[in-house]
Amino acid sequence: MKIRLLLATLFVFMLAAGTVQAGGDAANGQALSEDCAGCHGDDGKGDDETPALAGMDEATHVAALKGFASGEREDESGMMADYAADLSEQDMADLAAYYATL
Repeated sequence: MKIRLLLATLFVFMLAAGTVQAGGDAANGQALSEDCAGCHGDDGKGDDETPALAGMDEATHVAALKGFASGEREDESGMMADYAADLSEQDMADLAAYYATL
């Protein structure tokens, strides 16, 4: 149990460090967000069934996307896992940068 907690903590720190180093391109993120708008809305505010992305902290957003891509984080529909698995780390950073500006 302690090893799992230690590994999870290290994983979170590595994600945060990678995000800070890579940075995101909000303009590219805006183009990529067209795929997200169908569920999260054009403004990223979500609805009763879909969480808001607008204003989300970039590191938190990237960590969530990576979690969906790896299967560590689940959503009921499974759509996020399929979508996130096709994103590169730079795509994730770009999306996070864009949604942080809303």
